[in-house]
Amino acid sequence: MKKEQKILEFCLSPDLGGLELFMVQCYRFFGERTSCLVMVQEGTKLDRYIEGEKHYIERKKLFPLAPAMKLASFVDENDIDVIHFHWTKDMPTVVLAKVLSKKKPHLVQTRNMTMTRFKNDFYHKWLYKNIDMMHAVTNQVKEQIERFVPQSVRPKIKMVYMGVKEPKVDEKRVEELKHKYGITDEEFVVGIVGRIEEGKGQWLLIEALEKLQNPNIKALVVGHTMDEGYLSELKEKVKGYGIERQVIFTGFTKEVNEHFRLCDASALATKQETFGLVVIEAMVNEVVVVATNKGGPLEIIDDGVDGLLFERDAEDLSKRLQWLYENQTKAKEMAKRAKHKVLEKFEYTQQLEKLYKAIDEI
Repeated sequence: MKKEQKILEFCLSPDLGGLELFMVQCYRFFGERTSCLVMVQEGTKLDRYIEGEKHYIERKKLFPLAPAMKLASFVDENDIDVIHFHWTKDMPTVVLAKVLSKKKPHLVQTRNMTMTRFKNDFYHKWLYKNIDMMHAVTNQVKEQIERFVPQSVRPKIKMVYMGVKEPKVDEKRVEELKHKYGITDEEFVVGIVGRIEEGKGQWLLIEALEKLQNPNIKALVVGHTMDEGYLSELKEKVKGYGIERQVIFTGFTKEVNEHFRLCDASALATKQETFGLVVIEAMVNEVVVVATNKGGPLEIIDDGVDGLLFERDAEDLSKRLQWLYENQTKAKEMAKRAKHKVLEKFEYTQQLEKLYKAIDEI
């Protein structure tokens, strides 16, 4: 093996979703194997989530020269070998910092978003020419990079799925949460975990619930609010449907696994999720998942075997939920198969070890 590389995990995103949580996973995992630092934007949800020592830089939307100069100095002062960045909007800052630095660190991008257009203009060619490796989180993303980034400037591509650990759950806390939310053993709970914003599709689950007209089915909406207006619309929709007793808004929580254990099923209702970290998080908690049949879920779920896929409309979602409600024994068998698959194919240590090895071999 080469000399131990010093890695900087870099993400200036203001959000706290799968992309950002994966960055935290990398920071913790790589930090157990080599020297690993982390740099974020101060005051963000990501900043508040990460415990321990952090380094800060302020993102400039229009002209990244100042943050790039600061990052370049940080790289040189701290002898950084690799910058691993995750948010596509950070690419200009990171690339410019590499150009300005004396150290010329290797750049690795984890590509969490779909790529839909050709990157063959001068600006994008310059960006990609300076990236050493792209980590694609699915085969679909890998194929998109190969299709849209010209071969002459295309970085090395490594496909590695995201991973999860088998959780340690506080069962006493689960019972406390059940009491807090007024959930009984007779009720069938469908969770939807993610940022409260229109694209995550919480409205679809609420509309499906209204179509079901079953007071024994509840929705548990878990996540921090990105759009207060959208949250107000959701609550008005719930009130208009007369299903206030069936919809629980929990807000943000770090007790994600305990909340999954409250659920009989979990819904992923985004239009196209690139991977779906929340899908494998539900599966490892032995919760059956109903996900939109686009993007990442197609590489995770075998429809009807270890989960269900649905067309992205409330009618189809309601049919899938009704089937799960009426076939709870089969649903539990699906959930067991789902957990087995995750521990075999998407286990945290195995996946991050693959990524660490790929970075070490650059």
